[in-house]
Amino acid sequence: MRRRRFVAGAIGTLSALALAPDPARAGSTDASTPPMPVPVPVPKGWHPVPAPGSTPPAQLRRIAAAGPALAWAVGEEQFGGAGGGRALAMTWDGSAWSRVDLTVLELTRLSDVAGVDAGFAWSVGQRAGGASALLRWDGTTWREAAFPGQGEPDLRLYAVAVSPARRVWVAGLRGGALRLLHGDGNRWRWLDPLPVTSAALHRVVWRAPGDVWVCGDRSNGGGWNGLVARWNGSWSVLPPITGLRLGIGDVHADTPDDVWAVGTEAGVGGPPGRPGNPALAHWDGVAWTRPDVGFTVGALSAVAADARGRAAWISGWNYQDQTRSTYLRRDGTGWTVVRGPQGPAPAPYLHDITRIPGTGDYWSAGMTRPVAAPPTETYTERFGA
Repeated sequence: MRRRRFVAGAIGTLSALALAPDPARAGSTDASTPPMPVPVPVPKGWHPVPAPGSTPPAQLRRIAAAGPALAWAVGEEQFGGAGGGRALAMTWDGSAWSRVDLTVLELTRLSDVAGVDAGFAWSVGQRAGGASALLRWDGTTWREAAFPGQGEPDLRLYAVAVSPARRVWVAGLRGGALRLLHGDGNRWRWLDPLPVTSAALHRVVWRAPGDVWVCGDRSNGGGWNGLVARWNGSWSVLPPITGLRLGIGDVHADTPDDVWAVGTEAGVGGPPGRPGNPALAHWDGVAWTRPDVGFTVGALSAVAADARGRAAWISGWNYQDQTRSTYLRRDGTGWTVVRGPQGPAPAPYLHDITRIPGTGDYWSAGMTRPVAAPPTETYTERFGA
């Protein structure tokens, strides 16, 4: 960042010299005329974007974008109590976020969202008591969609992904087994069970036609390890990512043998509210390695790709930096810590990050504080000029 400012300043200086009057013609120049200002390019960076008010404590769990003028964010408000919260949804129209009325759905939260255009976006939500709902965006609001097994008492939907070809992939639990629900919005089918027991899924990610990834955690007897698996017509479960109560919140595959996974390692326990440790893992086709993150206390939450489909940004939270949001940015073969805009302490807690198609910009979303208590509110940032 320091080097970028230096280069911009050098360009400005050279431009000023080029525009300065020729000394040989100084006599014909009005010395009282101030020099013309030289525009200096504004470097890209992260900027907070106001979100509509909601009832604290509130948070955005996931964010998705179809382009510069359309994005969706979902989460919950008034959460953390014994009775559960209320589902919360927002849309971006190119200039501002606005709330979507979800009253008729009677949901306690929306857990995930994915979309490719105004006519094809999907979300999953939850009702009081745990029943799950699959939702489709109709261009104006979210409406409940029918699917096989809907209403079964033990059925749960956790996460959703969509492909450019308008196919939907939903990670869920049915009949006591983790599965994928796959369809086009009209016809659906449940795929074969994931061959893992005592596990939970947190994310499903579409990579290419017939190539879908899931992540979460699985029991190791005294705690849990990170879980990553791939569906390409059948299941391939990668070796567990070992750690002390380690859960994986997101996964991105540049290729099947070049995979990045992020999450949090809760450690050996401690007092309520004790922060964990950020977890970054890389699969090279043979084994997992754990690259250095750049900070030691906090969390990593999500991965966003660039226009070529390569992992480019990771959202997180740095307990040791309580004035700014925290990201990792791909720097060659490694990652560099990038700090967001400075603001009041405590720092925002980011749950998700996504690329804005057709641009080099990104959205991130989460909550204004890492504590699930008032006055915590919804929060978004945008990376751009």
